Amino acid sequence: MVSAFAFAGFGDFANGYDLGDAVSDFKLQDVSGKQVSLSDFPDAKGIIVVFTCNTCPFALANEARILALDQKYKSKGFPVLAINPNSPELKAGEDFEAMQARAAAQGYTFPYLYDESHTVYSQFGATKTPHIYLLNREENELVVRYIGAIDNSVRDASTVTKRFVEQAVEALLNAEAVEPAITKAIGCSIKA
Repeated sequence: MVSAFAFAGFGDFANGYDLGDAVSDFKLQDVSGKQVSLSDFPDAKGIIVVFTCNTCPFALANEARILALDQKYKSKGFPVLAINPNSPELKAGEDFEAMQARAAAQGYTFPYLYDESHTVYSQFGATKTPHIYLLNREENELVVRYIGAIDNSVRDASTVTKRFVEQAVEALLNAEAVEPAITKAIGCSIKA
């Protein structure tokens, strides 16, 4: 198994959760106005946590793929939970109202949460949008089993040949090891 430390040079997650770490619960505001936390999903086998935003071209290029992941895996126990870590003071178009408009316009089927205090993304160690953390329920904890990109073609869905998150979820559903467990997240730097 490759350690996350070996990838520190990529600048993807110098600090934050590593493979095998149990994730602490958090509570963030959803675009619906309600507070959402990991503990709101007690029956989930795991959660696909996606750090994304409203304005990054890479995040926007992956939006349909994020929706597809939720549609494919929510019923199998792995829902998507999207989090916007960006500060509207640093990047226009990232405020809560813009998030609400984006979620409505695109028909998000998953919670889209605002990391207003910028603490959750730093706990995870996310540095890009999009940046994925696949959590697996083990005993009473959610444990990190995959970190990185959705697939191997961040810009163009038509050229994807490896679907990293899908492979990882399928491995967990079949009680198999996740390979690769770490890929390089490619996207815009988080503005916080």
